[in-house]
Amino acid sequence: MRKELRPTHDQIACDVCERTILKGERTETFLAPGGQRKSVCELCTDRAHAEGWIRESAHGDLPASLHRPAPRRGLFGRFRGRRRDEGLPAIDGGTGDDLSSDDPPPPSDIPAEAHPEYFEAVEEPEAAPPPPPPPQPRSQPKDPRHVRAVPTNAQVKVERALELFNQSEHPRTIAGIARTLGEPWVSAVPREDIPAEVQLVVAWELSWYRFQIDLGAERDPVTLVDKGHELDELDESLRDWNASAVADGRIGVGVRSEG
Repeated sequence: MRKELRPTHDQIACDVCERTILKGERTETFLAPGGQRKSVCELCTDRAHAEGWIRESAHGDLPASLHRPAPRRGLFGRFRGRRRDEGLPAIDGGTGDDLSSDDPPPPSDIPAEAHPEYFEAVEEPEAAPPPPPPPQPRSQPKDPRHVRAVPTNAQVKVERALELFNQSEHPRTIAGIARTLGEPWVSAVPREDIPAEVQLVVAWELSWYRFQIDLGAERDPVTLVDKGHELDELDESLRDWNASAVADGRIGVGVRSEG
């Protein structure tokens, strides 16, 4: 490899890094595209090769053209271009058996992204958006029965409870017992723990009955929950007699029984 030394008084500079060549430092002459001669220091030879320059000493071994070859097309692309140049009809595809044996096969152990000259870009169709979810069915109440409005005033609750009691079949029971034991004592008290319920007690000296009246129930609002014989078995709050019964067993509020 031939290298040349230039005297330092020429003030030679490297055409790559533009640094002035020091005394005793060697340079090499490169040929740039177009045939221009370039001086390159030993530190910039790799950069000169990267720019496409060639050593002047190796110029005789290179082809006449200094242009870089165009990138290779894919196998099918080159084959289609060859058929167009020859005036043959284009083809959509094939097995690849008619391709020239001079075309090197793409490497199998290197991903396609690293060798784009062997592969052609294929545009994949966009995925269709997922269908919207079906509408959720409206939830239905487990018990579709109607619910009565519950009064908030204690006196109104008692009046409503006695009205429901008088519409039930229980007044006939009260009327039958009253014919034997006489007029009963009656107490109607709203429950504190369950605001929609009223407790009704109908009592005689030898017997008593306790009913539960649900103001919010549509069907069967009156239920017999307990009965006994001694008045002492009742809670004191249930012995505040504030109502009375008439001959047919119906209960009226606001009339105290004598006892």
